[in-house]
Amino acid sequence: MAGARKVAVGKKVPDFELPATGGGTVRLSALRGRPVVLYFYPKDATPGCTREAEAFRDLHPRFRRRKAVILGVSRDGVRSHERFRERLGLPFELLSDEDERVCRLFDVIREKNMYGRKVRGIERSTFLIDADGVLRREWRKVKVDGHAEEVLEALKALG
Repeated sequence: MAGARKVAVGKKVPDFELPATGGGTVRLSALRGRPVVLYFYPKDATPGCTREAEAFRDLHPRFRRRKAVILGVSRDGVRSHERFRERLGLPFELLSDEDERVCRLFDVIREKNMYGRKVRGIERSTFLIDADGVLRREWRKVKVDGHAEEVLEALKALG
């Protein structure tokens, strides 16, 4: 989208607020003082997205020891997120970006080829935001296997 503000490594991430599981909303600025792992995924309850959520779930205690907040974001609605979160026992919130506002901010919407036809969707991506709200790392075109571990290592490197 022309003129849309994009995030950049080394720059402060603009504030945003999205509806979240658990009945509330999450505002990025309210998380200042803690690092944030913001991961964008295509769709609830699909095989790759399930494996990715499980990997972050399984490593959640190690992220929490470093005071990090993990947030998953997709275009699915909150009700879909609630079912997905409950089914997997996710200890972190999922955010609903149905209007793609935050997806555009992070530039994760891409045209993809799905079974021979072109569709717009989220390119699996993760962003590591430090305790001051500055984007420190980004991963695009994420492959699920080993990704959560790589993000944890990058978090440790922040100190």
